[in-house]
Amino acid sequence: MEINKVLLASPRGFCAGVEMAIKALAALVKAFDEPVYCYHEIVHNKQIVERFEKHGVVFVSDIDEVPEGAPLMLSAHGSAPEVQQKAAKVSKYLVDSVCPLVTKVHHEVKVRTNKGYRIIYVGHDGHEEAVGTIAVAPQAIHRVEKIEDVKNLPDFEEDVALLAQTTLSHSDWKEVADTAKEKYPKMWMPGRSDLCFATTNRQDALKKIVGKCDVMVVVGSSNSSNTLALEKISKEMGCPEVYRINHASELPNTLFGVVGVTAGASAPEELVKEVLDTLNPKNGIEEVSVTNEDEYFPPPRQLRTLISSVCGFAAAGLGGKVPNAMNSDREINASQVLGSMEAVWA
Repeated sequence: MEINKVLLASPRGFCAGVEMAIKALAALVKAFDEPVYCYHEIVHNKQIVERFEKHGVVFVSDIDEVPEGAPLMLSAHGSAPEVQQKAAKVSKYLVDSVCPLVTKVHHEVKVRTNKGYRIIYVGHDGHEEAVGTIAVAPQAIHRVEKIEDVKNLPDFEEDVALLAQTTLSHSDWKEVADTAKEKYPKMWMPGRSDLCFATTNRQDALKKIVGKCDVMVVVGSSNSSNTLALEKISKEMGCPEVYRINHASELPNTLFGVVGVTAGASAPEELVKEVLDTLNPKNGIEEVSVTNEDEYFPPPRQLRTLISSVCGFAAAGLGGKVPNAMNSDREINASQVLGSMEAVWA
């Protein structure tokens, strides 16, 4: 490879919801000697899932696969009400690591449904977040994904509300939303967009560099909606070559010129570092930032009594001392916790 320069997008990688979910699952694993179960992948990243599997976490697609009494975590993408109820009956220690932004959408569904609205929900077919959200009020929700889907909807007699999967690309959301506004002029929309701020920030950072690149590299898994959105935007903006990769070993050896690098919200920074080391640009790396993210989501409420365990665990791996558990949770990031897993359990 003859890489002249790398433009590194910022923000990239882990969002606040992913940070919270990873640290929460690590706390559960540390707290229990028995296997910990997780309903669906904790986040959409192959390497992270494999790392937790290495340390005994069992990922399941059905609560029936969870043994009676086993500690159980529900994933960051949000779960259907019936799944939550079933999980509570099966597990002796249940933790819901749903992202607060997804919880907000679930709340909006409940409120609008109780007021008699028909809800148009913009989301990807089969995505865990969309499945969980629709299950909150399946009788009232109409899922759409494209402009044509909106045009094919009936002229509802009831009031109409528009909600969205949090990880959509802004362009996909806007096209569908504009079409829905034309068809339903009195349609209700939340005052604050359902789209995740982290997803939007990563897309904005990508847009700032992609026009200057010969090649764009997007780090993240194929089942990550926000990662696929970054790949799609790169192509739509005319980048000559776009590669979505899980890790550096998937980089082709034909790359050249100026290479842009970003990562989806579920991709750890260590994967980005491996990519940068492999590219080894002769004129260095320029980090291009559009904003500084300092959002923090505290641990799930069910985990507050165990937070001292994960903080002490992470500090042991890092050789540090923890004076205050909750403060430490904010100060220690998920990458450090993942690293401490390897250090303590190697």
